[in-house]
Amino acid sequence: MAMGKSFRVLEREISGAPYSLLIEQRNRDSCLLIESDAIIALSPAEKEAIKRGYSKVLDAYGSLGILQVNVGLDLVSYLVMITGCISLGKIAETEIFRITQTSFLSTRKQHQDDEHVSEVKKLLNSGTFYFSWSGTGEEVDITLCAQRRTKTNVTDNRFFWNKTLHLPFIRYGIPTSAWLQKVMAGSVEIRTVYVGARQGKAVIISRLSCERTGTRYGTSSRARFHVRGVNDEGHVANFVETEQAIFMEDCVASYIQTRGSVPLFWEQTGVQVGQHKVRMSRGFECSTPAFERHIATLKQRYGHQTMVNLLGTSQVGAKESEGMLSHLYVDALQKSPAGQDITHIVFDYHQELKLAGPKSLQKLKEKAEPFFKSYGIFYSKGNQVLSEQCGTIRTNCLDCLDRTNCVQTYFGLQVLMKQLEMLDLLEKQQSVARFEEVFKQMWVDNGNEVSKIYAGTGAIQGGSKFMDGARSAARTIQNNLLDTSKQEAIDVLLLGKALNSNLADRARTLLEPSVIHLTNNILSELTERYLDYVETKELLIGVGTYNVNGGKHFRSVVYKDVSLTDWLLDNPGLEDIGPKDIYAIGFEEIVDLNASNIMAVSSENARSWADELTKVLSRDTPYVMVTYVQLVGVCLFLFIRPELAPVLRDVAVDSVKTGFGGATGNKGGVAIRCTVYNTSLTFLCAHFAAGQSQVNERNSDYNEITKKIMFPLGSNLKSQDYVIWCGDFNYRIDLDKEEVKELVRNNELQKLFESDQLKIQKDAGAVFQNFNEGDINFAPTYKYDLFSDDYDTSEKCRAPAWTDRVLWHRQLHTEDTPDEWSEGDLLFYGRCELKQSDHRPVLAVLKIPVHKVLEGKRDENFKQVIKSSGPGDATALIKVPSGKSLYTDALFKNSLLDNLSQYGDVVILRQVENEIKVVFRDSYSALLAIEAGVTVVNGERLEVTATNQHWTELVWDEISLISNNTIPLCNYREVAKGGGGAPLRPPPPSPARPPRPIQPVQPQSNGTPTRSANGTPTRTAPPIPSPAHNLKSVSSMSSVDDDYVSAPAPQGPPPPPPGASSSPSSPPPPAPGGAAPPPIPPRTNIPPPLPSRPR
Repeated sequence: MAMGKSFRVLEREISGAPYSLLIEQRNRDSCLLIESDAIIALSPAEKEAIKRGYSKVLDAYGSLGILQVNVGLDLVSYLVMITGCISLGKIAETEIFRITQTSFLSTRKQHQDDEHVSEVKKLLNSGTFYFSWSGTGEEVDITLCAQRRTKTNVTDNRFFWNKTLHLPFIRYGIPTSAWLQKVMAGSVEIRTVYVGARQGKAVIISRLSCERTGTRYGTSSRARFHVRGVNDEGHVANFVETEQAIFMEDCVASYIQTRGSVPLFWEQTGVQVGQHKVRMSRGFECSTPAFERHIATLKQRYGHQTMVNLLGTSQVGAKESEGMLSHLYVDALQKSPAGQDITHIVFDYHQELKLAGPKSLQKLKEKAEPFFKSYGIFYSKGNQVLSEQCGTIRTNCLDCLDRTNCVQTYFGLQVLMKQLEMLDLLEKQQSVARFEEVFKQMWVDNGNEVSKIYAGTGAIQGGSKFMDGARSAARTIQNNLLDTSKQEAIDVLLLGKALNSNLADRARTLLEPSVIHLTNNILSELTERYLDYVETKELLIGVGTYNVNGGKHFRSVVYKDVSLTDWLLDNPGLEDIGPKDIYAIGFEEIVDLNASNIMAVSSENARSWADELTKVLSRDTPYVMVTYVQLVGVCLFLFIRPELAPVLRDVAVDSVKTGFGGATGNKGGVAIRCTVYNTSLTFLCAHFAAGQSQVNERNSDYNEITKKIMFPLGSNLKSQDYVIWCGDFNYRIDLDKEEVKELVRNNELQKLFESDQLKIQKDAGAVFQNFNEGDINFAPTYKYDLFSDDYDTSEKCRAPAWTDRVLWHRQLHTEDTPDEWSEGDLLFYGRCELKQSDHRPVLAVLKIPVHKVLEGKRDENFKQVIKSSGPGDATALIKVPSGKSLYTDALFKNSLLDNLSQYGDVVILRQVENEIKVVFRDSYSALLAIEAGVTVVNGERLEVTATNQHWTELVWDEISLISNNTIPLCNYREVAKGGGGAPLRPPPPSPARPPRPIQPVQPQSNGTPTRSANGTPTRTAPPIPSPAHNLKSVSSMSSVDDDYVSAPAPQGPPPPPPGASSSPSSPPPPAPGGAAPPPIPPRTNIPPPLPSRPR
């Protein structure tokens, strides 16, 4: 039976009545009603009763679900239907389709709603999304490779791209398997190959993970949101699982390869072809926890690992930044406890091909071949598994596209011979040649498809030089003009209502990612009662600001007697304050603000400052740089003590230009956001408009930066726990310059402060509302003659002013102020007498309370909240006596509505025989009605119950859909040296449905937080995996040399993470959590910093 347009959507649009949609499905008597954001399954009788009032909107092949999007303060829902698709072929009785056209139907039908999802529609229509369908029986789940399908039939959530669109249906108890499709992104290539009278299927499926995905780079201030490297959970950009399989009658031979971005924190910005510089977006030491998690996750999911690194290795010339990244990757793997059993093959692809041409791949084959043999391939006949693949080769280049495509193609064609051998197809040379020809073409097509979603074009090196050049130019246009909107579309598709939401942003700080998509009333309640499940810690934070006047004076011999330690470490007043946990140090005018620097920013000064600051701060206590962000002359650096690295996450930066009306960066602000434990901190450094009378311009600069600063996932300043500003705000003193100098000489600072422009504007509510600043007990910091204690004696003779300031604010996230609420204590606020600039540097030291989640207590609260939040479908069931009808007795209907209004707004009221289903605006209102048990209408007592007595279990179903549920590829059986896979074993039974998570458990008696077995909400930084002591260490190779001796095949299995089970019928392993990881030792052998001036 062929798949046709078996779905029909109808609408009812009546003035004064809610807009509603009806979804019908061929060969199904029931239908779905979508009205007022409720989804209701109607019986055939109900359907026939209301259908005549509806008109057809469209016919479709299937539905992806409901996408919920935040539009301002409104939550808008869209029904997404598949209206165009192409069949790619069949695997067994399952047909695979590529989506070519979708339709988005707003459930409130407002004309402007279409523009909010236009980019998401383009994304889904781009030809990179696929679904499977079977008209005769159980379909093949294309998110699962052949080997995993023998262990489970539960969809792998990594490759389930529209899972959040299924959540509203689960919430209302609608069976998603009957009404919705599951969509995978990547590539599917299927060809039919005949061997005599036998028919075989040659298949390549590339599954793109949605755990960390997006486009490559951009050039705007949002460029750093584009996806490269690793995230804090250990997921890398462009992670793709590629399966090469042959289906021949009842036999299957399958082989898996993986690819993914270098698992460090790094980024690229796109400007011109071939000039995309790599920048480490987080210090090496701060990348270690995420790197360890990535390695441990790879081994848990795929078994033994061999890393093939195709990056360039030269650290000079045009590719120096790529070489730097490659060497940091090698260094990280060598130092990784989890990576000691991993072989790292470094193969400078471009250089090797330049020297030896395609023959150089033979050299790579010699190094990788032992691992082809030892890892084996999957082979099954009927229901019997005869061989398993016990490890994978992970390949990467810079963007995991062109070079990776070529090498994975080469590896795949090498393994093809083994697959044909297992299928007894090597005897006929004609058949072998046919399979080779088919797979070569499929690998080219696969590379093009994988490249499209990440780079926007097909693969380079897939054809002629002319085509490669055209695609390279097209990529540049794509990167600079289109990637931002595409990245936003991916975020909207994957996150839905969890994007651009202050509530979701707050929840991400405190809760597990798997609960972020629950209903807003659950998230609100959980975040409101955060004090019930956190403990308080204290952090010492040093915040400094310094306008260095272009930095050029640091090259003077006068600077040799001046040290930054006088400002940051030895400032009088710091003697009784211990080492700071965090330093945020902002600079203004680190480059001269001339036209050339404004148009083409140099980062040379910033790198020199980073090295100098690291050396200075680490004099007594080691510090590591987290990151820095620069906007022309404004630059902000963030440093932490190494022991905080495991609890630091969600680091992001942004910048806003305010010069010349926002057109240039000579004025503006930069920001760094991070989370420490479970408290979000945002540091901003700004340089506002200059001039004695430009108060309104400075106010405008502040408000513009506050409004426009934006971090990934729509996070803004309003959702942060702490916001700390520093910078040259340029607010002056409204007094004559001679009067100012006289008051300074007489130390009448308080009288002077009364005329401070910033104080006046702050008191008026124009800027820095609710921010704190310490008492100013130091003289104005501007403007001085260079290398002098004299205020400005130049021709302009500017009046002294406190232009350089530090202010901070702590956000109160609850309606009532907690008893022990504190905005933090100011331990020091002062200036330093460094004289090489016309400003004096300022330093503030804050002691602030931060929160660390206690997982056991949070799990208790979570369990209580889901019970007290009410049914997800917000529906109550009322039993009525025979003869009572909503549709014929208006008095009864009106009386019932009046009675129910005491609990909340009723949006839908419908009767089926002797039962009335009442849908409220929110689930809490439904709970109030259900808890009342009865309602009295015209003197009659009517029983009120829930439509689903087990509605709390549906919450766990939602969590299960978002949680990590990946089944290990293999059972960690020991791999014999040079063997051909796992020993024979009977296939395990497949579970009928996903296992339901267990309820959270109480904390251990010793007070140590425990993780609930279900993997419920935990958001403290995941632990760094323990070293695998029983595994043989294999050193990373710095290059592939002719005299290199291949490392022996691994002799033991990688251990699963704590709590993981190798049993195929076990529940999915929980997300990492538990005790805090051990401190990370400071990095050793750090090269000396660049000098501040040439010697």
